[in-house]
Order: sequence, then C-alpha cells, then structure tokens
Amino acid sequence: MESIDDVAVYMVGRDGRIETWNRGAECLIGYASDEAIGMPVARLYPHAEVTGALSDARDACQDGGSMRKIEGALRRKDGSQFVASITVKPVCDDAGSLLGWWEVARDLSQQKAEANAHEFTEEQFRRLVHSVIDYAIYMLDPDGYVQSWNAGAERIKGYSEKEILGRHFSTFYTESDRAAGEPQRGLAHALEHGRFENKAWRMRKDGSLFWAHVVIDRVDDNEGNPIGFAKITRDATESLRAEEALEEMRRAFHQAQKMEAIGQLTGGVAHDFNNLLQVISGNLQLLNDDVAGNDRARRRLANAMASVARGSKLSSQLLAFGRRQPLAPKVVNPGKLIRDMDDLLRRTLGEGIEVETVVSGGLWNTSVDRTNLENAILNLSINARDAMEGQGRLTIEVGNAYLDDEYARRQHEVKAGQYVLIAVTDTGCGVAPELVEKVFEPFFSTKPEGSGTGLGLSMVYGFVKQSGGHVKIYSEVGYGTTVKIYLPRCTQGEEQQPVDTSTEVRRGTETILVVEDDEAVRETAVSLLRNLGYRVLQAPDARSALSVIESGVALDLLFTDVVMPGTMRSPELAAKARQRMPDIAVLFTSGYTENSIVHAGRLDEGVELLSKPYTQEALALKVRQVLSARARTAPATDGRHANAQSSRILLCEDDASIRLTVKDMLESRGYVVVDVGSAETAIEAYRRESIGLLVTDLTLPGTSGIDLTQKLRQIDPTLPVVFTTGRFDKDAGLLDARTKVLLKPYSGDALVQTISQLLGPGAP
Repeated sequence: MESIDDVAVYMVGRDGRIETWNRGAECLIGYASDEAIGMPVARLYPHAEVTGALSDARDACQDGGSMRKIEGALRRKDGSQFVASITVKPVCDDAGSLLGWWEVARDLSQQKAEANAHEFTEEQFRRLVHSVIDYAIYMLDPDGYVQSWNAGAERIKGYSEKEILGRHFSTFYTESDRAAGEPQRGLAHALEHGRFENKAWRMRKDGSLFWAHVVIDRVDDNEGNPIGFAKITRDATESLRAEEALEEMRRAFHQAQKMEAIGQLTGGVAHDFNNLLQVISGNLQLLNDDVAGNDRARRRLANAMASVARGSKLSSQLLAFGRRQPLAPKVVNPGKLIRDMDDLLRRTLGEGIEVETVVSGGLWNTSVDRTNLENAILNLSINARDAMEGQGRLTIEVGNAYLDDEYARRQHEVKAGQYVLIAVTDTGCGVAPELVEKVFEPFFSTKPEGSGTGLGLSMVYGFVKQSGGHVKIYSEVGYGTTVKIYLPRCTQGEEQQPVDTSTEVRRGTETILVVEDDEAVRETAVSLLRNLGYRVLQAPDARSALSVIESGVALDLLFTDVVMPGTMRSPELAAKARQRMPDIAVLFTSGYTENSIVHAGRLDEGVELLSKPYTQEALALKVRQVLSARARTAPATDGRHANAQSSRILLCEDDASIRLTVKDMLESRGYVVVDVGSAETAIEAYRRESIGLLVTDLTLPGTSGIDLTQKLRQIDPTLPVVFTTGRFDKDAGLLDARTKVLLKPYSGDALVQTISQLLGPGAP
C-alpha cells in the first residue's frame, strides 16, 4: 500500500482521526504523512460527505463488515476539490463494534470530464446533423426503416419527420428501381462492404424527380455487430445540369473547331480551284469567237462551259461553308423576302409539295446579303422536298426571337440578344440522332449516293455564321425536320434593292491595268478585256503595278486580284493608286477573299469585287458599272468650259491621219489645238503661240518626244506633257508629276481625262 502512488489508502480510527497515510494519498491530496497522521479525516470532506462516510462505515460493521463505495468530493491541502470514488472498508471486533475503517480513494476528475465531454459532443453532433439543410442525413434500422430525420432530408425529399419515421427508405425510389430491387441491393452492398455509393434519380413527396448522390454507411456496435445504416443524400440536379451544359459546350466547341478547320481547308482549295476555272472559262469564251459558224464545236464549248458553271457553283458553296464569301449585306425585311420567293419556291418544289408561309406581325429587320439568304432558303426547301420524296408539306415561319444568356452559354459563337427567326419545317423522313451533328459538314449527305453534293446545308451553315447568326437543326425519324436560322436584328429601315434589267454585253475603250500573279489567269483576263475593246496593261504583282502607276501612264481602272505575293497587299496598292490618280476606278477580283477587303464577313464600304470564276458577260457588266460609278462621282472632265477654251494644246504627231483625228477629238471638246508634224515645227509653234500643254508622240522623225520635251522645258520647266505611244518603256526619263503616258489607241474621253489630270478642272 505504501508504494501505490495513484490511489490514496489510509486508515481512520474510531475517533475519526487518520492513523496511516500512503504515498498515493500524499500525491492525490497533498498532505505529507506526518501532516496527515492524527489529522481528523473530516478535513478531507465537506460536511455532508463526512457524515455519509461515517454512517456507511457503521452500517458496514452491522452488515458483517462488508465494504461500501461512495462517490463524492475530497478536499486537497490547498483547498481545491476533486471528484473521487471512495471505498470504505470497516474494521470491527468480534462483537461487531467499530474499531475504525480503511478508505481507498481514486481521482475521478479526468474520467468525469471525459464523460461530460462525450455527452456534450453527442448532443452537439445531434444538433449539427439536424440543422444541416443541404444534405439529407438519417438513420435506418437493419431492415431499412427510417429511424431519424434531419432538416435537410425534409427540405430535399419533402417529408416531415412525423410523416416518414418508421417508413421504409424505398419510398424515395422510382417505381422501376423498386421493381429492379435497387433499395435491397444498396443495403446488401453496404452490409457486406461497409459502404454503398451511387448516383441515380430519386423521387420527392410531390412525385418530382431529382438527381441524387447517395451514400449508405453500415453502423456497428462496440463489438462490431451491424445495428443499422447511416444514409446521406445530396441533391445533385444542378451539378448534373451544369455537367450536361459543359459537355454540350465541349461538343459544340469541338464541332466548331472541326468546322473551322474544314472551312480553312476548303477555302484554300476553292482559291486554287477558282483560278483554274477562270483560265478554263476565259479561254473557252475566247475560243467561242474562233469557231463561229461551227455548230458542232459550239455545242462542245457549251457543254464545257456548263461544267465550268457547275464547278463554279461547287466552289462558291465551299467558300460559303468556310465563311470566305464576300457578303454585301443590306437591311431587308425577311417576311417580305419570303413572300417575294413564294412563286419561285412553288415552281421549284413542284405541285406535290404544299408550301405554307407564316409571317408574324411586327417583324424586325435584319442586315444580310439578300442573294445568299435567298439561296439558303432555296437550299433548305430543296433538301426538304427530297426528304419528302416530292410529296408533303413545307412550312416556312418567320418571326422575332430572343436568345438568352443561358442558351448562348451552351452554344459556340452565339451572342445573347434579339434575332429574326426563319424556320423551315418539312414532313419528311427525318434524320437519325447520331447523324444530326454531321449534316452541316461539307460533302456529308443523308441522300443516296449520287443524289447530291452534300454542300447545301454546309453553305447555309457558313453563310449564317458569317452573317453573325446561328443555325440549329431539330429532327425526328419518321416525323420530319426543322432548320432554324437566327439572324441578328437590325433597327434600321429596309433598303430598296436596285433592279438592273440590262442584259447587253457592254464594251469600252478605257485603259485598264490588270494585276494578277497567276500568269494563266492574267493572260485570260487581259484577253477577255481586250476582246471587249479595252486597252490593257498588265503586272504580275503589286510592286510592278505601282511602278506602272507612278510612270504617269493614264489609267481608268485598276483591276487587281485580292491575294497577291509580296509585302504589298492589294488594298495598299489601291490606296497608293488613288493617291496618285484620285479619279481612278478600282475593281478587285478573287476566288478567296481572306480578310483584306472583307471584315466581319462583309465587304468594306465602297469596295467593288468580282468573284472568280467570272464570265465575259459578268466581267463586262461589272467593269462598266465601276467605270460609270466613277464617272458620276468624278469632277467634270468634258473640257467644255471657259478655262479649257483658253488652254492651247500643242499636238505633235508625225502620222497625219492620227494627228487629224486627235485634233478633232480635242476641238470637239472645246480645246484650241495647234498641230504640227515634227519636233522642229513644234518648237517654232511653241515660241509663237501661248501653249498650256504638249501632246506628243514618243517617236518622231529625226528626234523623239522626250528630246522635244527637254527643249521646251528649258523654256518652261512646268510645262505639262502627255506622251502618246503604242509601246511604253517604263525606264524612259522625264516622267514626273507633270507628265502622263497615254497608250494608243485611246479614246477622246481618255485623252481629255488625262489632260484634266494634269491641268485640273479649273486650270487655265
């Protein structure tokens, strides 16, 4: 007993004084042995505990000396108290009289504190679980009946605690899952492995479904025997929707990337293809004149030209898909456009197709390329006719629509906002779900082999995307298909469409500079233009073209390819040309526009473009349109004004017939002309007359036009000079801002325009 240091053992005499004191008593209570022995044991107890201990000791003697246990507080030497478990063992004589008693005291403070903490933790945990509202947390008995229910379970599942306690947890499963034994499978798995986790649809009290993330944990007693299950359910519906939306965005982005890659490939192919078609087309048209009267040869040429036309259409569809076609958008009302197409659609689709158009009131306008929109609607209608095998109903609906932020987030390259909706619906065979995403890809077709190019829908897709819109397809096998086109709303008023009824191939005599890096294409363009009567210069690139322009040669039109080699691009060439010749007209041509003259899918303001391949008729019409537009905006160059009459022109030409013709040209426009046949007579006339400008042939008898100019400019360094020649050497000297070159043959208009460039409309 003396050696025990964690239990207090001491003997108390019948008088209540301590007779023995061990080391454990010294450690727990704080008194040394000499302090404790002889001390009344009452000092160790509060009053009530002392009375109780003595009473227990006496009672124990009367009961044959059995020991008693009491629990109470002991007071240490320093006055502090601690909870102790005290065993009282009485010491009695043979007669049963009390001689004293042993007390054995153990400190219960730590054990009591742990018990209180455990009790507190359990209560806190119960309150915490009950207050959770984002998770359904409840207990099941071994058979799956609900034993507890928290606030989260009530919120998620809809049942109150009173309604659900005692009911089987299979209540929350769908009928099909109950029939399949899912509830029992979950409990069996948790019982065997300790845990079961799953995601599935679960049912609320009101019958609605939610996507649940479920965990079932087995609960064991202290011996490891299962006594039930803890079940936690989380409503993951929003997460599922977010995952689905993210996956849909990923698919849309992947599809857009694929379509963009294919578009870049097809755009590049179309560029080279168009150049080849242009060479073939141009030479076929030129050859047509060589076989006049040979009907057999003309038929063959017609067949070849038809093939070129089909190739051109194929190329334009590729460019449309690749979003590389140059668009010229105008503000249109799509309802009016659909009505205008009614007759065309009915004739094209045939009598077996019932066409119905539904146009909503208050329809918004949109800014779009009208021709391409008409082609898109026609393509969709023809596809619908084929899907209906010539018998069925085609419905075209036009209305206003709004695409909200949530929808826009799920789609690639779609902005939320107001749109005009054109929906084309058929009652055809429909498209299988696994094929719907592929229908906009080029060369993909659901039609039998040989029945289509597979470019109709891809053209619609590229055109709509290039126009800043959105296209969506909905289809069900056996019920039909709907293609919806969304075009951005435009708040401006509708623009009137100009009507050109001219079909005559118009010719001209102006001077055109053709700039084209492909030699075959360049030669074809030059031949076509010369065949139309124009005088043509040519250059293989922008730098060479600029040299021709800076040489001073009079030009009416710059006809240049958009895609050019070298550091100078065609738009820069056009800008420099206009700086030197403010009234020069510019016409671009290309089979692939890149972004140099097309931005945001639209031609830049004021830009004129002729797409390759083009026919001689299309070339003639476009050139005349551009030249006519220049004439309307250019300052007057007629020469019939007072200042022109005072401008005496010295004309030096050794060919008498040419000299007479040119003199008539100028005098008919109000100029005073002094004409001579040699350089010597020209010098004499210049000294005799008041001359404002010299027009001279480069090649003169005995000397040259350049020598003549040098001599006259010794007299007047500012003398304007126009060189006329049938062949121009760009390395010739004396070419400056006061000098122009005009190639023979030239028209009176070209000559007057060149003179006006030097003198200005108001020059004397």
